[in-house]
Amino acid sequence: MSLDDSLVSLTAVELRRLIGARQLSPVELLEACIARIEAVNPFINAITATAFDRAREEARAAERAVMAGEALGLLHGLPMGVKDLEPTAGLLTTFGSAIYRDHVPTEDVALVARLRRAGAIVAAKTNVPDMGAGANSRNTVWGATGNPFNPNLNAGGSSGGSAAALASDLLPVCTGSDTGGSLRIPAAKCGVVGFRPSPGVVPSVRKPLGWTPISVVGPMGRTVADACLQMAASAGPDAGDPLSYPLDPLQFLNPGTADLGRLRVAYTEDFGLCDVDDGIRATFRAKIAGMRHLFAACDPIDIDFGDAHRCFDILRAEAFVAGMRDAYEKDPASLGPNPRANFEMGAAMSLMDCAWAQAEQTRLIKRFQRVYDDYDLILSPTTPVSPFPWTQLYADTINGKRQENYYRWLALTYVITLTTHPALTLPCGRDQNGMPFGLQMVGRFRGDREVLAAAQGMEQAFAGIEGLQRPRPDIGALKPADPALTSIVTTPPVLNARSGAGGEVSAV
Repeated sequence: MSLDDSLVSLTAVELRRLIGARQLSPVELLEACIARIEAVNPFINAITATAFDRAREEARAAERAVMAGEALGLLHGLPMGVKDLEPTAGLLTTFGSAIYRDHVPTEDVALVARLRRAGAIVAAKTNVPDMGAGANSRNTVWGATGNPFNPNLNAGGSSGGSAAALASDLLPVCTGSDTGGSLRIPAAKCGVVGFRPSPGVVPSVRKPLGWTPISVVGPMGRTVADACLQMAASAGPDAGDPLSYPLDPLQFLNPGTADLGRLRVAYTEDFGLCDVDDGIRATFRAKIAGMRHLFAACDPIDIDFGDAHRCFDILRAEAFVAGMRDAYEKDPASLGPNPRANFEMGAAMSLMDCAWAQAEQTRLIKRFQRVYDDYDLILSPTTPVSPFPWTQLYADTINGKRQENYYRWLALTYVITLTTHPALTLPCGRDQNGMPFGLQMVGRFRGDREVLAAAQGMEQAFAGIEGLQRPRPDIGALKPADPALTSIVTTPPVLNARSGAGGEVSAV
């Protein structure tokens, strides 16, 4: 396909600068994004419901505000994609579930309202797994999202639609959220930035258990600066999230660029308990070899994560029980296999299980702090496998080892979720299969700004190192996904057909 990338490929930061300087009309930008979506989305299915007519009205209003010299928000005039787990007023919000196929909220969730107050224009929703459960963005309402580097492969999840949309230059701003890696994993698989902030920095008001630090919302972007821009527009307290607290959101707008030569870096392939494909291990070692000269120290490290798998199982299932009890008791079959498995796991647990998990997480957090006595940052792979066909529900086997459940393969990210530390996925070249490779960076306790500064420094350095630069998909060479070319090797039942946006896929 022949596409003009000159406008849509610009970063959100540069687009916002051009709008503020009256060198770019919000109307022109929106129309360019709509044209891009219409041309590219049929190949990857990242975008679900759209609000183009309303967005056009808001773009015209944004243009008038610029010409009138009014004060402009941080995201003024930037078209935005909202993950389909976040309610949006007047725009279909399905959570990737047939239960909510016709659900049109009357109010924006707090995150969306805050970003719109900053001037963002909601143009569309982005695809997710059923109820956000899992790291393969496909469901029976919208179908499957393909990876922009190869539409036959998955884009990760649960923020897969947002990651694919950013990587394909469909929209300059997209939202994400993260429990076990839902920001970091799709960002890694699509070659963009995904930042899981510390709990409470960006308020998450839709989680059913307000005091849990497990689930957060956070920014995604093509660059670290783009993620910082969204952070600055979304951070700050909200009573809907009791973990949120007063802070200056503008501290994230320009966090600085870390002096890498002063950073003491530790690295691990698997945190001592995560299954990782041999090819990813080899790729990670090569990446470390290519960057270790940048740092004051870059050393392998062993970390005691205790029984992190069981701990995460319980805390995750607890949240699913809190959020899905009514739907399950009304009709268990209404839930897809992933959310239903989580609910049933949680329903079988006891108070003793929950108390143990809370205590084990506390012990884990305390032990984890010891690493930062000697190091400023921990590096690891973000995902243990290269992107696999979206016809597979999940990575059920790693290096010949059968995974216990549909999310065990997400362990590289969910063990960090348990620590509550900020973590960012940075594009870092390609893996052994030529697909994007994501580097997970884990900072100090509540060291969000420092992680962003380190990421900016590494992003700049990587741009000049062969094999570490951010990869870009060849959008002009995209071909429609062909399920016949993929392998179906998973249980429980999988989807056996994929349609374009708005269509359905059937189960077998």
